[in-house]
Amino acid sequence: MAEGFCSMQKDVLVVKTSKGSSFLSRMIILVVAMALGIYICSVCIKQISDQTRTFVQIIGNPCDSYQFSLCDSSFLHYPQPQTFRRAECADNPVQYFAIISVQRSGSGWFETLLNSHVNVSSNGEIFSVKDRRSNISSIVGTLDRVYSLDWISSASKNECSAAVGFKWMLNQGLMQHPEELSEYFNAKGVSLIFLFRRNLLRRMVSLLANSYDSQAKLLNGKHKSHVHTHEEAEKLSTYKPFINQTTLISQLRQMESVSAKALKSFNNTRHLVLYYEDLVRNHTKLVDVQDFLGLPRMKLTSRHVKIHKGSLHNHITNWEEVNRTLQGTAYESFLHDDY
Repeated sequence: MAEGFCSMQKDVLVVKTSKGSSFLSRMIILVVAMALGIYICSVCIKQISDQTRTFVQIIGNPCDSYQFSLCDSSFLHYPQPQTFRRAECADNPVQYFAIISVQRSGSGWFETLLNSHVNVSSNGEIFSVKDRRSNISSIVGTLDRVYSLDWISSASKNECSAAVGFKWMLNQGLMQHPEELSEYFNAKGVSLIFLFRRNLLRRMVSLLANSYDSQAKLLNGKHKSHVHTHEEAEKLSTYKPFINQTTLISQLRQMESVSAKALKSFNNTRHLVLYYEDLVRNHTKLVDVQDFLGLPRMKLTSRHVKIHKGSLHNHITNWEEVNRTLQGTAYESFLHDDY
């Protein structure tokens, strides 16, 4: 019986498939393949749609997410550039800003952090060129180009910029026209970000070292104010400047006075005051900046590497004299702070 059953199985197995069933099998395979293709396409379309919605959300109206004075209509701008069309981003507002700072205060590092945001365009020290700041008319003309999005630089995000600005050093024409520029900022709805350094002694070391390297060119005959590798930073930090202890305190007071005067001159503008040391120690300060500009919060990054690390006694040639000069003064803490 068992042998008969096995024999019958063999008979069933050797029976050839008819042409009709072969055609049916092929049709089934074809239908399955088509269904699978349709499914894959639908998934891809959904992903693209989700990405598009996310991008639009990034540059959307900040008043949908934030409650502060930025939502005043004077701070919501819809520029119409002459050099390109904003396309699908034309209905999204742009915030105007300016980073106000002084040399060697971390402004280069801070600006690269801002520019790492997908919709921020900060165009560098545009007034480092003297012709652009020769008089108030040339200054205003330059500002208008920046805020109309017609200032093209490597930082430009073009049509989908949600915040556009630049970096302005106090010694680049800003303090020569404080009243006119304060009026301009208020009329145009420009938000100011003041960035200073608390430890003015460290700033002085950085200034002197940078000035020396502009002539010595320690990095293979090239001068670099900012570096992107630890090897370059270590090389630049080998130079230890000499600080005149006789004029040191008066120089520190002068540095303080410059910053205080700028804050007073533009106190009636919408502004935010930041300090380099706070940004380094507390990364939530970068969240405050993004909120201030009405931007969606993102992780901001920079390739900049700090040059003068560790204790200051490793970076000043006449450390003992400087140490004695500042002991017991209002600037004594500068001797010990790490940043």
